[in-house]
Formats: sequence, structure tokens, C-alpha cells
Amino acid sequence: MKKQPERPVVITDAARSQGDQLRSREIRYVSMMALRAACLITGAVLISVKPPLLPLWLILCAAGMVLLPWMAVLIANDRPPKTKAERAAAMPQPTQHVIEPASPDRPARVIDADE
Repeated sequence: MKKQPERPVVITDAARSQGDQLRSREIRYVSMMALRAACLITGAVLISVKPPLLPLWLILCAAGMVLLPWMAVLIANDRPPKTKAERAAAMPQPTQHVIEPASPDRPARVIDADE
């Protein structure tokens, strides 16, 4: 029996590479579409066998054939959630306004509502 190599220990907080993310999303998409094909084949077999509660089984197979592609596309286009550091970096930083003190050349400006 061939011994499986152990997976390396992750010692970093770095995100998975884009290639790894794409590969996992492709695997999920293909597996969901394979399940959709299985629903189609199961529906065809059920029609020929005519088991009890045939309409219920056909409705379940049809729901799988309609809903699985929609869910597969949503899941395949989904990316991992952003970390707190990524969200903080994306937020605009507040700007600080510097108030210059009054100088003899330029007196302080006073805004008064009552004149």
C-alpha cells in the first residue's frame, strides 16, 4: 500500500493563491453540474420504471435540474470573504484639516451670525 504524503503545515496568514481558489471553484461547479446530469438520468429512469409517487419524484428531479445550474454559477463566482485587514485597507482614510493659527499679517477670522 502506497503511503500518502502528508500535507504541509500552514504557518502563514496569507490568503490562498488565485489558482487554488479558481481550482476549488471549478471542482464545485463541475460536481454540481454532474449532480444535475444525475437528476436528468434519474428522471428518465423513473419514467420508464414508473415507481409509486412518480409525480413527486419527477418534481424533485426537475427542481434539481432547474436550481442546480443557478446555484452552481453563484457558488463558482463567489470568492472567499475579505479579511478585516483587507476591509480596513479598502476603507477611505479620514482626512485631517490643518487649521493655521492667526498671524500678525493675517488676523483671525471670526464668523458671527448676528451683525
